[in-house]
Amino acid sequence: MAHKPLKYKTTKDLNISKNIVDQIIGQDEAVKLIRKVAKQRRHVLLIGEPGTGKSMIGLALAELLPKEKLVDILSFPNIQNENIPLIRVVPKGKGKEIVTKSKIQNIGYLRVQNIIFFILIIFSLITPWWIRKEYGDILAAAALISSMLFIASFAIFLNLGRRIRQNEKTPIPKIIIDNSTEEKAPFLDATGAHAGALLGDVLHDPLQSGGLGTPAYERLVPGMIHRANGGVLFIDEIATLRPHSQQELLSAMQEKKHSITGQSERSSGAMVRSEPVPCDFILIAAGNLETIKRINPALRSRIRGYGYEIYMNDTILDTPENRDKIAWFVAQEVTKDKKIPHFTYGAVQEIITEAKRMSNRAGRFTLHLRELGGLVRAAGDLALEDNSNFVTADHIRQAKRIARTLEKQLADRYIEAKKEYEVIIVTGERIGRVNGLAVIGSSAAFSGIVLPIESEVTLGGKKAEFIATGQLGEIAKEAIKNVSAIILKYFGEDVKEKYDIYIQFLQTQEGVEGDSASIAVATAIISALKDVPVRQDTAMTGSLSVRGEVLAIGGVTAKIEAAIDAGIKRVIIPKANEKDVTLTDTSKPKVTVIPVTNIKEVLKEALVWKNNKQILNKIMKQK
Repeated sequence: MAHKPLKYKTTKDLNISKNIVDQIIGQDEAVKLIRKVAKQRRHVLLIGEPGTGKSMIGLALAELLPKEKLVDILSFPNIQNENIPLIRVVPKGKGKEIVTKSKIQNIGYLRVQNIIFFILIIFSLITPWWIRKEYGDILAAAALISSMLFIASFAIFLNLGRRIRQNEKTPIPKIIIDNSTEEKAPFLDATGAHAGALLGDVLHDPLQSGGLGTPAYERLVPGMIHRANGGVLFIDEIATLRPHSQQELLSAMQEKKHSITGQSERSSGAMVRSEPVPCDFILIAAGNLETIKRINPALRSRIRGYGYEIYMNDTILDTPENRDKIAWFVAQEVTKDKKIPHFTYGAVQEIITEAKRMSNRAGRFTLHLRELGGLVRAAGDLALEDNSNFVTADHIRQAKRIARTLEKQLADRYIEAKKEYEVIIVTGERIGRVNGLAVIGSSAAFSGIVLPIESEVTLGGKKAEFIATGQLGEIAKEAIKNVSAIILKYFGEDVKEKYDIYIQFLQTQEGVEGDSASIAVATAIISALKDVPVRQDTAMTGSLSVRGEVLAIGGVTAKIEAAIDAGIKRVIIPKANEKDVTLTDTSKPKVTVIPVTNIKEVLKEALVWKNNKQILNKIMKQK
């Protein structure tokens, strides 16, 4: 069935579902799966980039679980062994009834005791007065002392009786899990929780001797695994849990119950170990690809054997239906924030454009919705400052300037400083010097930077070598070595045997990783080798194969934007990335984007050939 486009003037016209599962955008397969998980009670491992909706999926799952299966859990004293508190499970809401009933019974018993005690006090005070009147002061004093001793003895007797009655007849239990007011299955976010918070703990009792301390059953503190009973336990970056905690978590998943014990060996709580406490939860474990390497293999096997693994989408196709989903997302963020105004249609279109740019791929929208939500709120704050009833497209454009990521702020300062000290040169010609392009930051938040590269070629010594500086990663080092194959192919010279080749990535304290600077390195070396100048108004990015093919790279739009900010007029990019470029209307006239497919085209566009036409002709004849 064909999609029916949304019709709205502002996001206020859009109806937002109250169900969390309906608010999840771009993770259709994951949503389909968690509906199945809710029915079958399976565990799930979510792998993906931050901000793609992993915790939201956990909340949606908790919403889908039946609330009628919730229970209350109480702890009771154990007469045989006080260090093994008893555990009882009762239907939801019954826990408070049991505690209240026990308190009433004890209050009635104490009330009788107090009345008797009060009568005895009055009698003890009246008796010496009567004796003094009848028999004199000496007998009255003796009677008073006797009365006081009697009252003290009776008080001790009452206290002992009270403790015996409490321990043997009507103990007041402690509710360790109270679900009486819960309207849906619990959702516990245990991300970063220490062992005591996750697995439960027993409070230390400094007065543990002489009968003065707090009974063990009253010192039990449930962990998140117990509080999540009947619901969802969500743990992001699960690989950061200590090995012991991962092992105990696995045990709890297998047994669906786990005793509470003290987590500190030096605490009196370490002597206490309760009866097993129910913890029948659904585990939603989350992380990135590195998580897979560091998670306990047995824990992952348990999830795989009794659940599912899901790789989260980080982009969605640019379709009319998904454009409407972005509009719904904006409306959802406004509703959740409760402070910012709704967005006009034009403002939503600006958000859609930004979602496309952030995807770094042609024909797609980003699903890093947390970062996109930050832009929504920043624009909303600007609208509030303007006393505007709605957020407009202009507010979005302003927000993009003021709500820059740290990476973007760092890149701007990097470019400004290097231009000031002429590290970045954007005019004229230089031999062996190229303006490369790179990105800093993660895939969720990154910014482009201009990366000046210089090369020098000298006759080799006893052992010719490549020498590269600038905190290069392994991939970057390998990319540099591959350049020798290109030079051998186009010029018939084995540079590894004749020359020492020096490559310097100028002032790259942040380091260099990846192979997207390959064409820039090759151009710098060939320029230095053949003494052909490089145009400094030109920057470039692209990976280079050993056959001279220019391959696609990431972050192409961010890199071009960095070149524009630096004042560069021409940017060479891989032909494969041409469709990924999403410059704004104001940025497009400031730069000429030159797509290329091989190193020959790079050299033709980047080098100044007016005095070296024969070299260019030789290169262009190569297949």
